[in-house]
Amino acid sequence: MAQVEATTQREIAADPDDVFDALADYREVRGKVLPGQYSEYEVREGGDGEGTLVHWKLQATSKRVRDCLLEVTEPRDGQLVEKDRNSSMVTTWTVSPAGTGRARVVVKTVWDGAGGIGGFFERTFAPKGLARIHDELLANLAAEVEKASA
Repeated sequence: MAQVEATTQREIAADPDDVFDALADYREVRGKVLPGQYSEYEVREGGDGEGTLVHWKLQATSKRVRDCLLEVTEPRDGQLVEKDRNSSMVTTWTVSPAGTGRARVVVKTVWDGAGGIGGFFERTFAPKGLARIHDELLANLAAEVEKASA
């Protein structure tokens, strides 16, 4: 099995602390900014960054639905890590300054891919599909925080 990785990023016209706080707000903001590929969203513990346990289903393709139960940690300033208890998937969100009043958000997801021909297709197509989903999430997040800071 080879590790599969999907990465995308976006600059947001808002203070990095405000962007991070919105991203880490699983009670209010996160559920609002998730695109349509997510369903059954539920905060089970916590709700604000470190210590949060959140559930959702992610429909990456018409045939592929992941049932995710994610533990959230904050290993460093400006970083959220979501580790799925149901798989090898780990998503790291990193928020950093990108000039005055601007933030750069980088989201990177890694997981152990399948072997054989199925693994080949997964390594080829899954990163692009997940990057599109994360790009839509980041666009929604940008709209949310830019509206709040306007």
